[in-house]
Amino acid sequence: QVQLVESGGGLVQTGGSLRLSCAASGRIFSMNYHDMGWYRPAPGKQRELVAAITSGGSTNYADSVKGRFTISRDKAKNTVYLQMNSLKPEDTAVYYCAAEVVTTTLEVAYYWGQGTQITVSS
Repeated sequence: QVQLVESGGGLVQTGGSLRLSCAASGRIFSMNYHDMGWYRPAPGKQRELVAAITSGGSTNYADSVKGRFTISRDKAKNTVYLQMNSLKPEDTAVYYCAAEVVTTTLEVAYYWGQGTQITVSS
């Protein structure tokens, strides 16, 4: 099995910053050539993409977070980060990380973390 564990969530005031981390562990053969991302629930959708990063380091952001959030990864640690600046009350949500993983049985699967709550007070 593969586990993704998020950390760094919490309560912050409007305009504040938080840094989320998501570390993958378990039966991982490789993650270095696959994408990782952060998601949150959205009206009318199960989850919306907040930010994603490819194996080559290319990034993609939701329009609502561009210029405020930065995604990065540490391949050596199988970890993805989300630096969240200038937070707004509408950023309040449970944030989930996700990653495509090649397991030790050479299966490719998409795994999700358990989610971490971000609450931005006005």
